[in-house]
Parts: sequence; structure tokens; C-alpha cells
Amino acid sequence: MKRFLLPLLVPALAHAQLAPPVMSDKAKKIHAAALTIDTHADVPINMMKPGFDVAVEHDFEKDRSQIDFPRMIRGGMDGMFFAVYLGQGKRTEEANAEAKKKALAIFDKIHEAVKANPQTAGLATTSKDAYRLQKEGKRAVFIGMENGWPVGKDLTNLKLYYDLGLRYITLSHSLNNDICDSSTDGDGPEFNGLSAFGEEVVKEMNRLGIMVDISHVSDSTFFDVIKLTKAPVIASHSSCRALCDVPRNMTDDMIKTLAKNGGVIQINFVPGFVKKPSEPHEMSLKALRLKIRQTDLSDADKKALRDEMKAINEKYKSDMPTVQDAVNHIEHVIKLTSVDHVGIGMDMDGGGEVIGLQDVSQIGAITEELVKRGYSAKDIEKIWGGNIMRVLDQVEKAAGNI
Repeated sequence: MKRFLLPLLVPALAHAQLAPPVMSDKAKKIHAAALTIDTHADVPINMMKPGFDVAVEHDFEKDRSQIDFPRMIRGGMDGMFFAVYLGQGKRTEEANAEAKKKALAIFDKIHEAVKANPQTAGLATTSKDAYRLQKEGKRAVFIGMENGWPVGKDLTNLKLYYDLGLRYITLSHSLNNDICDSSTDGDGPEFNGLSAFGEEVVKEMNRLGIMVDISHVSDSTFFDVIKLTKAPVIASHSSCRALCDVPRNMTDDMIKTLAKNGGVIQINFVPGFVKKPSEPHEMSLKALRLKIRQTDLSDADKKALRDEMKAINEKYKSDMPTVQDAVNHIEHVIKLTSVDHVGIGMDMDGGGEVIGLQDVSQIGAITEELVKRGYSAKDIEKIWGGNIMRVLDQVEKAAGNI
């Protein structure tokens, strides 16, 4: 299948492709065999913009986009969780209804993209789907939700989203919501963890078989979830606070607790979560990230933002982490727990980028680095997809027993 797809999908943009990673024969073989899954892809942000086609190869240097089907194929990325992302807004009845409407539009867009490209991709909701699609040479498109805001205050929305293919919810984003406290709300905690409604959300997610994602939530929310959940939980895109001391990352105690729960932390490749930037660099990036996430940008706006990003990256070049720095986080989790509780959620198209890995076509660099560090094919297969697929299976099984 792959032999026939490449000429069809990769148009005359070869000159614009990023350089492929240098890989040993051993790494290439392991990479080709492993089921490679990334648990947090923000490509729907681009898909919702007029004119963006996920089936056409884009140029990172031109538009900063990092994910599309052709580049997934070229990089050997078998599957990704496409994020239904909404930044937190007002928590009124009207705003909640609007959030639900916007979320459903993103679901529709993801479904349309899969339906329009049946030879290339398929919707996946189980590990069996992922392994089947891999054998067929197709990309597995899973769906996650970043921020539980579209749940509103109505538990029945969870079943609605589950039926549309949703298999995890990141309970909050950068601000507190009706479910729980966020790790980064400037006003501090509101519930000191989960709200009473949030407790019901976690129970219903367990009952349905939706993975509870604790990326973005406050430490107290994390521990509340652990006490309550009847199934393993995930951090779909978080890194290690011991290596980069920011609230969005997990402490060693949290990581060990997550492992005891049977869960998995999927390492985030956003530079500021891999290696702590200088304060002026962080302030510049924070302002830029908010601008980039807007969906109504003109071509002129986009170009201005790309130029601004380039200038910031150039100015603070010494702050930029490498693939090696990101793999240090993977290794830190393994040393703390075991190879069974870590995976990859790079947050591409949401800021995830390190030196040596700028778009999804370059993910072989991770496998190469793991091989260099002496990890076996079996270990690398667990890191790339085995661990998250195990958790998905366990959550599904737990749902059947509730």
C-alpha cells in the first residue's frame, strides 16, 4: 500500500521537505516494525482554517505546519490522536453551548478528512483498529479532546462524544473549568482539585471507556483523579518536572503514582516543557502561542507570525532543546518506574518542536536516539505505541466491568 500512496500523495514539493533523520539500519528496521502512535496532535487547528488539506503535503518552512498524511507516511508515523482543542472561555450556559457547537464542528472536520481519504487513513477507536490499519499501510486517526469545556455541565455529552470516536479527554486546559483546577490558572485553585461535577465526569468516563487525561491539570486534581478512577489514566502530553521545573510537567512522585495506577506519561516536545527557557524567551513564546492558535488569521497575519517565530528562535537559539533533551525525559521516566509507563505525545502544531525534529516526517530521530542509548526493539515498541495501546485496552475492559 505504501509503495503506491507515496507518488500520489507527495506532489512536487520534494525540494521543500525537511531533511530526513540520519538512521542506522537497525533503527530503520525497528522503526518500520513498531506501531508508532503520538497521543497529542493539534493538526485540527490547521484543518479548521480555510484551504488547509491534511491530505496534501505542506512545507514547514513556509507555513510552520507540522502534520499531514503525506508527512506521516514519510516519517513512519502510524497513528496520532487528533485533538479537539478549545481554549477555555466563559463558563456561562451560552458559552458552554457555543463550545459544544465548535467541538462538534472539529469532530466533523476530522471525520470528513478520514472519509475523503479512505486509501490513506482510517478512524481508530481501539488498539485492534490501530494494528489493522498499520497492516493495511494506512494512518490511524484517533480522537482526543483537549479541555473538557465542551462537556459543559451535561454528562450526556460524554456519550455523544464517545460515539463520535472520542477516546480521551484532557480534563482542563490553561484555566480552571467546571471539571477541575488547571496547573496554570493565574487566579489559583478554585476547587483544590476536582469539582463535585468533575468527580461525576471521571466516573462516567470510566464507565464509557474514555481515557482520563491529566495533562494540564493541577497537582491536586491529579491526586483526586487517582483516588477516584477505576481504570489507568494518561498524561497525553506532559514531561518531567525534575528536568524542567514548570507546573505543566509532572513531579517524580506524580509519575511514580501514575505508574502504580498502570497509566502512562506521553512526553511533550514543546521546548519550554523540555528545557526551561530564559524568562524573556518564555514571555515572547507565550504571547506568540496565543496568536497562532487563532483560526481566522489572514495570509499576511500568518506570514507575520512565522517571521516573528523565526526571529524569536534565532534570538534565543541557545534555549532551544534537542531530540536528545526530549529523550532524556523518556529515560527519566524509565529510571523512575519502568519502560512500561512512558510514551510520546509531541504536541505538534501546538508548539512541539525540538532541534532535529521539526515536523512529523522526522520522528525517526527519536527511534535512532533510543537505539543509540541501548534500548531493545521490544522497549522501543512499548515506548512508541505498545504502552498507550495497553492502557486503551485496559480502560475499555474496565468500562465493561463498571
